[in-house]
Amino acid sequence: MDQNTHDLNRHENPAPTRHEVSDDFDFIVCGAGSSGSVIAARLAECGDARVLLLEAGGDDVAESVRDPAQWPLNLGTSRDWGFVGEPAPELCGRRLPLSMGKGLGGGSSINVMVWARGHKEDWNHFAAEADDEAWGYESVLGYYRRIEDWRGPPDAVRRGAGGPVYVAQPRSPQPIAEALLNAASAIGIPVFDTPNGELMESAGGASIAELRIRDGRRESVFGSYVRPLMSRPNLTVLTDALVTSIIFDGKRATGVEVLVNGQRRAFTARCETVLSLGAINTPKVLMQSGIGPKDELKAHGIPVVQHLPGVGRNHQDHLAFGCTWAYRKPEGVGGGGCEAKLFWKSDSRLSQPDILQCQLEFAVPSPAETGLETPAHGWTMFSGLAQPKSRGRLRLSGPNTNDPILIEPNSLSEPEDMAAALAAVELCRELGNSDAFTPLVTSEAAPGTRDRAGMIDFIRKSAVTYWHQSCTAKMGRDSMSVVNNELKVYGIESLRIADASIMPRITTGNTMAPCVVIGERAGDLIRKTHGLAVLSGVAPFA
Repeated sequence: MDQNTHDLNRHENPAPTRHEVSDDFDFIVCGAGSSGSVIAARLAECGDARVLLLEAGGDDVAESVRDPAQWPLNLGTSRDWGFVGEPAPELCGRRLPLSMGKGLGGGSSINVMVWARGHKEDWNHFAAEADDEAWGYESVLGYYRRIEDWRGPPDAVRRGAGGPVYVAQPRSPQPIAEALLNAASAIGIPVFDTPNGELMESAGGASIAELRIRDGRRESVFGSYVRPLMSRPNLTVLTDALVTSIIFDGKRATGVEVLVNGQRRAFTARCETVLSLGAINTPKVLMQSGIGPKDELKAHGIPVVQHLPGVGRNHQDHLAFGCTWAYRKPEGVGGGGCEAKLFWKSDSRLSQPDILQCQLEFAVPSPAETGLETPAHGWTMFSGLAQPKSRGRLRLSGPNTNDPILIEPNSLSEPEDMAAALAAVELCRELGNSDAFTPLVTSEAAPGTRDRAGMIDFIRKSAVTYWHQSCTAKMGRDSMSVVNNELKVYGIESLRIADASIMPRITTGNTMAPCVVIGERAGDLIRKTHGLAVLSGVAPFA
């Protein structure tokens, strides 16, 4: 392992240089984010299985990572891939910034740390698409019981204790968070003790958020899963290691080519290679390696290894519209700034909530196109689409590593999304202008009173995303599916995908927690395939 990686654990022995890292491993996991970190740890627990975890970014020791309140400072830096969407016609031609974590921990090292487990109907949809009840809600509850170290009221059915993932609600939420719950209750929206219990089996409700913050410090997924195992000789973690392509022997993946500090290296995986590069880079690497829509690959001179037309299609994200109010006086900000959540339906006939509202305890500037001024002190409700119907796609701009991926979010292209957006913003305004907030705010700064045409204009010009890109290499059984129920890439041996790209549709709420489940599920599948057992004398996370 390299010195930078080993410095993350002060109890390490002196580390070998990068030149001493072997070229051969049993398993290669590409990407140290919220799924890849889990997989690498679960495999490294097992006997002598030699595991290589590759991360294109750097370490996670900066104060801007460790201090939850500083997460916005990472946006646009080397810790952010900094993707930008293509001009979106339904957003007045705007290009959406699409941030994504780059570095150990991935998004879990730069996000707002909200732990949102997904609705019951999300997971049952996964199971139906995969024809596998192991992806269903009852099974996933078992995974969450294994994963969590929940520091709230015990719930033997829905919550776990003693797992690797510390989850807690803020001890003393800011008054603005309590005001949201009071406002919701006043208009008949149920208030729950937690957003991840009964609420995610119901029509919706409001709750104080659950966060990955311990003693005022961020808890990344890498920190929870991989760091405790860094001294194990069978685990190698390389940072500044950009995966450029998959190596094949016929239709079998045998490893990957990687730029390590700019130097090209090839690593071999004796058993399996796993892509956990996220919903943008996973399809890019697949396509540039010859897996994807054959017409697009041929147009860029890429030899076709496996025609899979669904690679890069089905792109989904949570779109949001910032509704802002001015404070009477400056108010405090708790944790990462998000301490309250609300989920609701735009139409009572729906099977699950399609409105997602995250309250930020500071005023977020609206895009310049809105022409709206941001108060010096205030709060913003990101009123968003939990179940968007619009689907985007990714396209290659060229065959080379440095050729950028073209992201077409296609936001608000389906009329159902505009209808849901209008309902979401109106609900947000009803809440924010209610008596519950009167002691704290003076006026509504955005969007303000508008007719329908004016509100549609605001929605098109103010739309941003939650940076929950997903679904671009989906799990399923139809012709557009990329992986099967065991996350194996169709038509290719020894290659799996495990990250947000495999979601058939986006989950309700922030995507970090579902990505941990995907990592756990992948770990179980791989261990079963290769008959791996946890090394005697080493306590498993479960």
